[in-house]
Amino acid sequence: MESKRTISRELADFAHRLRYEAIPRDALARAKHLMLDALGIAFASKTYDFANVIWNGIRAAAGSGKASVIGREDGLPLRDAILMNGALMHGLDYDDTHMKAIVHGTAGCLPVALGVAQDANATGKDALVAYIVGMEAAIRIGMAAKGGFHHAGFHPTGVIAHFAAALIAGRLYGLSPAQIQAAQGIAASTASAIQVFLEEGAWTKRLHPGWGGVGGVTAVRLAQHGFFAPSRPYEGRYGLFESHLQEHEKNVDYGAITRGLGGVWEVESMAIKPYPVCHFLHACAEAAEDLHAGKEFDIDDVVRIQSFIPRDTIPIVTEPVATKKRPSTEYEAKFSTQYVTAAALVRGRFGLAELRPEVLNDERILALANIVERPEQSGHCQEVHGHRHRSRFRRQGTEGRRSCSVAGRNRAEYPLVGIDVILIRGTEIHLPRPRSAGAITAASTSAVPIMNARLIGRVKNGIGSPRASSMARRRCSSNSGPST
Repeated sequence: MESKRTISRELADFAHRLRYEAIPRDALARAKHLMLDALGIAFASKTYDFANVIWNGIRAAAGSGKASVIGREDGLPLRDAILMNGALMHGLDYDDTHMKAIVHGTAGCLPVALGVAQDANATGKDALVAYIVGMEAAIRIGMAAKGGFHHAGFHPTGVIAHFAAALIAGRLYGLSPAQIQAAQGIAASTASAIQVFLEEGAWTKRLHPGWGGVGGVTAVRLAQHGFFAPSRPYEGRYGLFESHLQEHEKNVDYGAITRGLGGVWEVESMAIKPYPVCHFLHACAEAAEDLHAGKEFDIDDVVRIQSFIPRDTIPIVTEPVATKKRPSTEYEAKFSTQYVTAAALVRGRFGLAELRPEVLNDERILALANIVERPEQSGHCQEVHGHRHRSRFRRQGTEGRRSCSVAGRNRAEYPLVGIDVILIRGTEIHLPRPRSAGAITAASTSAVPIMNARLIGRVKNGIGSPRASSMARRRCSSNSGPST
């Protein structure tokens, strides 16, 4: 096969040639929303213990540097700043997701785009285009795998981030297509992120996107100086999919990586999370919230709960059963069908506050979690790799049954976009949905200057007028997380 026809070369050509003017306005606007959303999450993460632990560890290993770290005056060396910023954006499991790719794109792409753009003295427009390059590649690689990384025990976001970072940094540093192709070949040798964290609710997942950035930037610098690299890191013998997916490699759609590249903009299908938990559980949380809001029964009368989720996610979010029913850490809780369902049913919502230690130990919630049945291996469990993540939630009480079926707000057909609330000094101020773009521009720029309309951009979503990050209320409000 000729070098220029390999997947890595096609991605390299795309990264090298893409121009701002060629990107549709809707894609640019969506990208800006996603970037703003991730920055808000990063500021919220800064108030948590894990952020200080990671910061102290990186500083001890790397010392200070000139690259900016979100929420801190002191900087770090470039690659270390990317690692830190990636952990901040991904650390609360509140970051955006592509439902078919099962990839948290922005946490792997934005730290690299911002860091390398600063290092290369590039413009904001340059950083935005490079970010979109990385997002389009990351999403497509994830879509090609069809869930295979999860089946094999890998966290796809962490694996794929290495390649996205190589494309982003390669573009911003001005590498040739051949050099960007080489960078992907080098990145293939560092691409790894295992899911063993699920056993104990450990913190390692938080590092995965940033590690990908470190690997990608390193690969770019090596390629820039002539390092000889494999040209077929994706489809080659012992390449990414063959080595990582093993028996699941037979399901890979290699064509998905380049199909529609530069014509179909997958960044527009990125979903902003309404809940700080594994996105496979969002429909369960929403159904429980809806039942709570209905006030048609007493929680104490519930004797049985069935929560139907996608079949392929059962090992991730329901097992081991003992720890899922009684999570000891907030990270265990984020991946527990039993806990998320019970907490949302009892409290009528699920935000960062529902992951605090005192809530994790709430015996009323834990008693309810204990009667959440493991999803049935039946037709009710839908496949995970489509846009819809529908959950059917059924509870049985002393007086009969009540059920609620939802498709979940976090999906391509109904993406969360725009400003639903304006945050002022940690206070939630709910605004009515404005009827015009002018109204929201005035509201956003007068109430919160940082939410500048020029940064947010305009969104045409078929739902209503433009709005900025709808999850700001959950991520940044003072009553949603511990303070320092």
